[in-house]
Amino acid sequence: MSVTERVIHEQFPFWKKALALELPELGNRTIVFVGCGTSYYLAQTLAAAFNLNGKTALAVAGAEWILHRAAYVGNRTDLTVVGLSRSGESTETVRALRESAAAGMDTLAITCAEDSAVTRAAAKSVFIETHAEEGVVMTSSASLMLLAGLRMAGVDLDESVITDAKTALQKIEADGPRLIDGRSHFVYLGAAALYGIAAEGALKLQEMSLSYSQFFHPLEYRHGPISLVDDHTLVVLLYTPATREEEERVARDVSDKGAAVIGFGGAGDLSIPVGGEGLARALVMLPALQLFGEQVAATKNIDTTAPRHLTKVVTLA
Repeated sequence: MSVTERVIHEQFPFWKKALALELPELGNRTIVFVGCGTSYYLAQTLAAAFNLNGKTALAVAGAEWILHRAAYVGNRTDLTVVGLSRSGESTETVRALRESAAAGMDTLAITCAEDSAVTRAAAKSVFIETHAEEGVVMTSSASLMLLAGLRMAGVDLDESVITDAKTALQKIEADGPRLIDGRSHFVYLGAAALYGIAAEGALKLQEMSLSYSQFFHPLEYRHGPISLVDDHTLVVLLYTPATREEEERVARDVSDKGAAVIGFGGAGDLSIPVGGEGLARALVMLPALQLFGEQVAATKNIDTTAPRHLTKVVTLA
C-alpha cells in the first residue's frame, strides 16, 4: 500500500475529532468562500450548502477575488470572507483575506496549519488537525475542511458519515480497478452541491495519475462535450437524489456511446453506495474519489507522493 493510499484509509480518526470541534458562527452577512485548487472546489460545495440551508454564499478563486472582486460582488463590502488553505500559506488566499479585512469585511480562515499566515490574516480561524504524512496531494485535509464547513452550514453530521464513507471507500477499493483498463479519458459529473466535488475528483485524478479529466454539470454534458465520448471514456457520475432520474438518462447516453460509468449513489457499471439523501453525501464521496485517483496512478506506475510540477504549498513572489 502506498503512503497516499494509507493516508486516505487512515483519515477517519481525524474526522471523529473534527465532528466534535467547536466552530464559530458566521453572522448574517453574505459569505464568500475563497481558495485555490482543491480549496476552491471545496468552496464551491460549501457555498452551495450554505445557500441550500438558507444562507447566501458564493465561491470565488483566490486570485479572482484579489484581481477581479467587482465582477463577483460589485462594490459590496458587507461580506464575510472565508479563506480555505490546508497549509495556511497559499499566497492568493492569504492576500485575499488581508485585502478583505482592510476593506472592512469580516474574515475567517479554515486551515490545517496552526499559527500560519492565513490565521494571522483573518480575524478568526478554525484549525483542524490532519494526517501528518499527507503529501503534496490533498486527501485527508480536504475531507476535514469540507467536514468543518458543512457543519458550519448547518448540515447535521455524526459518526454515521464515517461509516458511510468507509463503505464507499471499500467498494471502490474492491471494484474500481476492473473499470480502468483501456480508459484514458475521464469525465466527472455533479450537480448543485456536488459540482465542486466532481471538480475535485477530476483534479485528484489529474494530479495523481497525469490523466486527462474533465468536469461538468450532468445535463450540461450533452451540449457539446459528449462528442468526445468513446470506448476509452470513463464517466464518474455523482448522483443528486432530486435529479437522479434525469442523471440516469445521461448515464445511459454515455454508456450507449461506449463509456464505462461509475455511479456514486445511482446506476452505473459500478454503483457506489453513499448513504442518505442529504448534503452529507458530498463528504461521503470524497475518500472514494481520492482512492480512485490513486488506483489509476497505480496502473501507470506513478508515485503519487511526488506529482509532476506540483509542490505542497503554492507561494508566489
